[in-house]
Amino acid sequence: MPVVHSFDPPERFVAGTVGQPGQRTFFLQARTGTRLISVALEKQQVAALAERVEELLDEVLAADGTASQVPAIAPLDSADNAPLEQPIEEEFRAGTMTLSWDPDDHRVVIEVFPFTEAAVVSPDQVDEELTEPEPEELLLVRLTPGAARAFVQRSERLVEAGRPACPFCGLPIDPEGHLCVRANGFRRRDPV
Repeated sequence: MPVVHSFDPPERFVAGTVGQPGQRTFFLQARTGTRLISVALEKQQVAALAERVEELLDEVLAADGTASQVPAIAPLDSADNAPLEQPIEEEFRAGTMTLSWDPDDHRVVIEVFPFTEAAVVSPDQVDEELTEPEPEELLLVRLTPGAARAFVQRSERLVEAGRPACPFCGLPIDPEGHLCVRANGFRRRDPV
C-alpha cells in the first residue's frame, strides 16, 4: 500500500522553481498547515499539467454550464506570486501524472506518481503486456476550480519566464547565445 500525501483541498498548491533560467529545477509544492511536500518535475511536465487542467475546466464549464462553480478565469484574489516555501526537500521526482474531475465535490483531482524505470517503455516493448509496480508513494491533490485556475495562471507565467526562444529554430537562447541549426551555426544572442 503506497504512502499517499493527500491534500483535500490544500491551503496552497503551486509550481515553482529554484535556480536561474536554463538551470532551473521545477517543483510542485502542496501545503496545509505545517505539512509541506515538494515534488520535483520537468518544465514540460508543468506546462502539460497546466494545459490539461485548463482544458479540463473548460470542458466541465462547457458541458455543465456550471459557471457558479467553475470560473472561466482565475479569481482575482487567488493569485499566488510568492516563492516556494522553505525548506524545499524533494520528496520524489514526478513520473506519471493523472488528472480527473470529481463531479460530486466539484474538484480537480491531480495524482502525481514517482518516476520509475519500470514506467519507461522501449519501442520493442510496445506490444508486450506490462505491469507497472505499485508506487511506494504518491501525491494526491484535490483543488477547487478557482484554485485550479490560479495554478494554471501561475504555471503558465513560470514556464514563460525561462530563456527566450530563438525565432528561427525555437530552441532556448542562453545569455551567451546559442548555435542555431537553422542559421548554419551562426551564433545568435539573446536580444537584450
